[in-house]
Amino acid sequence: MKALVLAGGRGTRLRPLTHTSAKQLVPVANKPVLYYGLEAIRDAGITSVGIIIGDTGADIREAVGDGSQFGLDVTYIPQEAPLGLAHCVLIAQEFLGEEPFVMYLGDNFLVGGISGLVDAFRVGGYDAQILLTKVDEPQFFGVAELGPQNEIIALQEKPAHPRSDLAIVGVYSFSPAIHEAVRAIRPSARGELEITEAIQWLIENGYSVHSHMVTGYWKDTGRLKDILECNRIVLELIEPDVKGTVDGLSEITGRVILEAGAVVENSILRGPIVVGADTKVTSSYIGPFTSIGSNCLLQNSEIEYSIVLDGSSVHGVSRLAHSLIGRNVEVSCAAGVPNTHQLMVGDHSQIQVRA
Repeated sequence: MKALVLAGGRGTRLRPLTHTSAKQLVPVANKPVLYYGLEAIRDAGITSVGIIIGDTGADIREAVGDGSQFGLDVTYIPQEAPLGLAHCVLIAQEFLGEEPFVMYLGDNFLVGGISGLVDAFRVGGYDAQILLTKVDEPQFFGVAELGPQNEIIALQEKPAHPRSDLAIVGVYSFSPAIHEAVRAIRPSARGELEITEAIQWLIENGYSVHSHMVTGYWKDTGRLKDILECNRIVLELIEPDVKGTVDGLSEITGRVILEAGAVVENSILRGPIVVGADTKVTSSYIGPFTSIGSNCLLQNSEIEYSIVLDGSSVHGVSRLAHSLIGRNVEVSCAAGVPNTHQLMVGDHSQIQVRA
């Protein structure tokens, strides 16, 4: 069995961060979201992986390499434009051949791995297996409509008026029959080859399509609140590991990971949190569910329930929360009067300031 990982797309809902970086590489607990998916694939016993890449392909290649760091053999498959999930299957046919495969959306986060799901697909002998979960905003997802016996009646892709609240989770299993389906469908009104339409084609042509309800935690990490929620879930599971230096004036409580080279001086750290290598925290407070990247500086500041990426600094800020701060960003307190906010903000940003 092979795996097809989708790591293209433009990540418009996470702009401006994704203007300069792939959305699949946004870190959760200081590890890119994509890595969790690759590890889940490996743990399911799959080693041959094709990765669909787009405009941010160079970043993905640099982060993943040949896959050996994960115990995988990786093949990169460029996609000229984000033309739909079914288009990814279409252009990957040479790599996939006649083997069954798992298709994993690289910006999805699924706690508990996929081993059980892959085993169920293998044993069941299905032509397709889709995972479903109830969501509050089904209009943002592919949606499944079930009949009285929980059979799949129809699928919709990001419908304006969803007929159910059952979202299709971004992990699929397919037999080679899917290749005929993706060749049979036409682009949707969005101009994309929709995987929901390909699965619908399988249903209408008598192929076996099985659904499975996900009972564990799953998120599509395409939005800020979802990234922060995934960060919280992972941090709930960490064990304390203090490899950095903490002075006698500091206080550390709860589950805290302090990576090698990190320095904490005259500060309070309340876990669960992760502080990256060679980061310095001085006269500051870091509250629960916060991940600080490597080579950062926090000085005279307070932050909680947030993610700070590598190389950034926060200086003299009274309280940051529910924030995602990109790489090599400087956040500081303006000095003097009048009491103003001074901002240099890129396109598609979201800023909240105290009135």
